[in-house]
Amino acid sequence: MTRRAALLVPLVLTLALVAGCNEKSAPKAAEPPGPVVRTDTGAVSGTVLKDRRVFQGIPYAAPPVGPLRWKPPAPAQPWTGVRPATKPGNRCPQTKNAIADLGSTTEDCLVLNVTTPRTAGPEQRKPVMVWIHGDGAIGSGDQFDPERLVVDGDVVVVTFNFRLGVFGGFGLPEMPGSGTIGLQDQRAALEWVQRNAAAFGGDPGNVTLFGVSYGATSTGAHLLAEKSRGLFHRAILQSAFTVMDMPAGSTYPGIPALPWYGWTTTKDAQTQGQVVANQLGCKDPATALDCLRKVPVAKLLAVPQVMNIFQPYALGNDELPPDPVRALEARQFADVPVIAGTTRDEHTTFVAFFRELAGSPVTKANYPELLRTAFGPAATRIAAQYPLSAYKTPALAWASVLTDRLWAKAQLRQNQLLSAKNPLWFYEFADRDAPLDIPFPPGFDPGAWHAGDVGYVFRTAGENKTMTKPQIALSEKIIGYWSAFAHHGDPNRDGLPSWPKFTGPATVQSLAPDAIAPVDYEREHQLKFWASVG
Repeated sequence: MTRRAALLVPLVLTLALVAGCNEKSAPKAAEPPGPVVRTDTGAVSGTVLKDRRVFQGIPYAAPPVGPLRWKPPAPAQPWTGVRPATKPGNRCPQTKNAIADLGSTTEDCLVLNVTTPRTAGPEQRKPVMVWIHGDGAIGSGDQFDPERLVVDGDVVVVTFNFRLGVFGGFGLPEMPGSGTIGLQDQRAALEWVQRNAAAFGGDPGNVTLFGVSYGATSTGAHLLAEKSRGLFHRAILQSAFTVMDMPAGSTYPGIPALPWYGWTTTKDAQTQGQVVANQLGCKDPATALDCLRKVPVAKLLAVPQVMNIFQPYALGNDELPPDPVRALEARQFADVPVIAGTTRDEHTTFVAFFRELAGSPVTKANYPELLRTAFGPAATRIAAQYPLSAYKTPALAWASVLTDRLWAKAQLRQNQLLSAKNPLWFYEFADRDAPLDIPFPPGFDPGAWHAGDVGYVFRTAGENKTMTKPQIALSEKIIGYWSAFAHHGDPNRDGLPSWPKFTGPATVQSLAPDAIAPVDYEREHQLKFWASVG
């Protein structure tokens, strides 16, 4: 059916109601909502499909250009008439890379997308799920099509863009909000949802914030941020690194040990900002910020590693506490139900891209040295616990070490702290044959790779061609869990395998084709061994 035809087909119900001797005319059922919705800044016209409505490229903040570069998001300007919302808006500035061809030099990018069930309207409000995409240097909201999540889960899904890399995490001593501008963009999107969800048939009193990787860590940041309280009511963290530290060389070759994988400090963000300012000829601290606001986007993007350097958000300021672990230990975080988990083989993705494809492969010869660099005197014990003979390749041995030490250890700690206050359901995505949508090296076995679960949540009809029937069934169950959680704050519902609330390492739900059941996470990832290593 064409889009135009879909708009013309009414839903007609004819009922004959007789009460005693009085014949009453049947009330006409309301037609499904049409393509036009009025937001607080103006009307938008989206696309009406058979089972859903899609609105794309809606501004949620003013374009952060000129003097607004590196300022907190300003309100979007109202418009007159009806604004077309039938195609994605601009992606935020970013460079192309091996994973995705998403290059952009356009700063006018603070837009969001809303997908609603066909029946959702002001009188039939659905739960709202707000997605924060992964990676703080690349990505955009329109990469993710929530078709099945919306239709099968009966929820409204919002995806959005936010400032990335140097545009979102930059800092200078004289700059308010140093290292947190992208985080503030995310909050502005949540505030937009509170003001406008009802117009799209969403319930502003039932908002689930969810994300993957960097987006999951951002979700964790909003759990910690007092300014975000009340803007969401549930949270799903898919592979967050909220409390993860980083042994030397564990991600990039040559990188030193760091106390945080996903964060920086305000001081460090400002120091790095001064380095970039000097590189670009803006050396006078009194005028550096104004000078940098005049630098073309392409010139900023050309500074080596500038998008990666400023990915982490800064701690210890008006937005975030100085230490996430201490904040979690003190129970200083939002009181909302949580789903949180990892994939079974998280670090294969990082080994593949930052070593195997980067020309610094893990070999039998350098494996002992990698262990010594990362773990010092404990290297011999770790080599005995993770012998090369137990793995197909040295790269997979190294990936297994870091999956357990970095990801599993940190995830268990994070979830223990969150569950001390909030109801929490812990999962592990364990489909080791998950379809690949990023270019791994030939012959490299990524297993249940980092972010491999995203395609099971954002599954479209087209992806059915690359999934087996058991994988499609797994996707349906994951969508069922996620949407049940959005509806009720608990992933359990009729027709799904029971998922116990997290009470310890043996109550982690493994999500695999034909095999959904609790697994002993501590034993699977050798966490007692890592506790003995320290």
